[in-house]
Amino acid sequence: MAYRRTPAVQARLDAQSGSIVRAAMTVLSRDGFTGLSMAAVAAEAGVATGTVYKNFSGKAELVTAVFREVVTREVDAVRAAGAAGAGRTAPDRVTAAVETFAGRALKNPKLAYVLLAEPVDTVVDAERLRFRRAFAETYVSAIADGIADGQLPPQDPRTSATALVGAIGEVLVGPLSEQLQSESVLPELVAFALRALGVPPESLGVPHE
Repeated sequence: MAYRRTPAVQARLDAQSGSIVRAAMTVLSRDGFTGLSMAAVAAEAGVATGTVYKNFSGKAELVTAVFREVVTREVDAVRAAGAAGAGRTAPDRVTAAVETFAGRALKNPKLAYVLLAEPVDTVVDAERLRFRRAFAETYVSAIADGIADGQLPPQDPRTSATALVGAIGEVLVGPLSEQLQSESVLPELVAFALRALGVPPESLGVPHE
């Protein structure tokens, strides 16, 4: 008869796996993808290297698990920041989403660089594409609502949202890779995003020529 794990055993295994993922996140935040090894994660988690391998087949699977946990958390934060609400215009929602995305990235530059740009295994790179799509989705409704009520000019919301995520990620690569905390990055990104979506110059505080 096949062995069935009891709820207590499964809970213990899940807790162990979660602890290893959190340890991997700490190592990635400190040393990046190239500095992560199963041994380093084991040391951080306070377990044997073999225990890490019992939970994850290798580095790619472990980093993928980290991607999924971090991305879920970050997407939730950006989605909440850009959510519809009483009196919130489309530019307000886009501004809040951009500030949240970029601001959180700049607070943990090493991990954000891994998520956005550091060379990684193919399987992890596929996860990165899903990560970008998930963030794009957070902008789609704000852009669509802005078009519907005349705050933004006609455009394809999904194309604009995808382009916005790509551009923001590209702009952040430099500061993240060099771990710079430039005060101009956030306001410049917000201004760019609103210009790209067609917000009138006067709404941005830019003289209308």
